Amino acid sequence: MSRIGKKPVEIAKGVTVTVTPANEIVVKGPKGELKEAIDRDIKVSVQDNQVIIERPTDQIRHRALHGLYRALVANMVKGVTDGFKRELELVGVGYRAAVQGQQIDMALGFSHNIIIELPKEIKASAIAEKGQNPRIILESNDKQLLGQVAAKIRSLRKPEPYKGKGVRYSDEIVRRKAGKAAGK
Repeated sequence: MSRIGKKPVEIAKGVTVTVTPANEIVVKGPKGELKEAIDRDIKVSVQDNQVIIERPTDQIRHRALHGLYRALVANMVKGVTDGFKRELELVGVGYRAAVQGQQIDMALGFSHNIIIELPKEIKASAIAEKGQNPRIILESNDKQLLGQVAAKIRSLRKPEPYKGKGVRYSDEIVRRKAGKAAGK
């Protein structure tokens, strides 16, 4: 049995979870509404303030989907109650970021600034304090979308191992390499 899939998802106060006949789960809460289509083989039911996910057989595919959908539903419930936050750090001389509405304007050492249009579900803010690296803070109730956008921003200038320059997650540890040995 899947240990993750067996565990029921507790529904927080102020959150409603409904399962449509088309096997789509809708979670509404104080921070918004999220929808997810569920595979037709997986059975989802809401019983006394818990979401229970069941699988029909012990096939590898059903076992994989069992744990997957349990994790997705748990993230949806957490997202509409607390929300998710991801922080990126811009390490490098002259690296800057500015947020105007749903756009992030970044100077990352290229000949031009990079402008990224954010989805409407994501809120962004840029912090530039003296003596510290500029930071971009992304917030959303959708964990999957938030991670995808953060990964897209990081991919513009990945941290390099020699000087550590680039865009990195604030909790990321960059392994440094020793560069060339000094000449005689």
